[in-house]
Amino acid sequence: MKNGILVLLILIICSCSESSQDDGYVPVLLEVDMPSNFPEIVYNLENNQVTEAGFELGKKLFYEGKLSANDAIPCAFCHEQAFAFTHHEHTVSHGLNGGVGTRNAQPIQNLAYQSEFMWDGASTHLDLQPIIPLTSEVEMGETLSNVLSKLSADSYYQDQFAKAFEDGAINSENMLKALSQFMIMMVSSNSKYDKYVRNEDDVTFTETEFDGLETFKNKCASCHATDLFTDQSYRNNGLPVNPRLDDKGRYDIFENLDDLYKFKVPSLRNIEKSNPYMHDGRFLTLEAVLDFYSSGLVENGGIVDPVFEKADGSLGITLSDYEKESLIVFLKTLTDNEFLTDERFSEF
Repeated sequence: MKNGILVLLILIICSCSESSQDDGYVPVLLEVDMPSNFPEIVYNLENNQVTEAGFELGKKLFYEGKLSANDAIPCAFCHEQAFAFTHHEHTVSHGLNGGVGTRNAQPIQNLAYQSEFMWDGASTHLDLQPIIPLTSEVEMGETLSNVLSKLSADSYYQDQFAKAFEDGAINSENMLKALSQFMIMMVSSNSKYDKYVRNEDDVTFTETEFDGLETFKNKCASCHATDLFTDQSYRNNGLPVNPRLDDKGRYDIFENLDDLYKFKVPSLRNIEKSNPYMHDGRFLTLEAVLDFYSSGLVENGGIVDPVFEKADGSLGITLSDYEKESLIVFLKTLTDNEFLTDERFSEF
């Protein structure tokens, strides 16, 4: 009799843990946008195909406070859609118990086309990147094991993990893959600039926009390369060291002196909406950024990138007042309002 009861319990447990695929649910694959003017996608989609259920799970997790120690700080706290998923007007990220970080929250867009993440490249895979803010004491302050315990007790997540993944397991691999599926779909590629270069919708540039584009090609594109508007390199741009932070950038990863004060070249997409600027958010306006590149670079104790060296040995990029003005007008053509208002990425 005892053996019969044991078998019955096993059957009940197994039936409750079966994935939703066994209940007739069929995964629906989603198409990832691969714009014709973009370079090749980097993320290996074969290892994590984007499905409707996986995307919805990732979206729910992105807005889920349970990923933080106080159940109140989701990823979206520092990444607001209307501002290219940055922390608008905050110089550096902050979070749990009023903790203040050391770096400006970066935009979340076109990450599937990049191979390294964070200002210093601390993460070399999109699936692993969320671990850094999730476990940061001044951001979300949680552990993976605690997060999984909270998700496992929630009936929505029990059902959604079963739909999203064949094994239905609520584990760190599946949680991180779901977050990646959400971020993979976040492709910003429908700005005025994109439509202009792809000859779509009869979009044309004004004379000032075109002048700004020419100045950009001549004086900015060596770092902000391709239509991702970043060459994904790490450079010391001669920014005066912030004495409060003394953030040494990529040097802190490998302790290579050649990396001192080097930070990843950010994308300029949606730059109009993602202020403040630089790794510590010190500049509030694009005008201030261009003024810095024109006359504010210094020897900061590291090796300032040679791209900023002028023929006379001084540092900076020579820009006239009109070149600055037209550059800003051009940069505003990189604003993708379709992306910034896309309901697929909104919480509600």
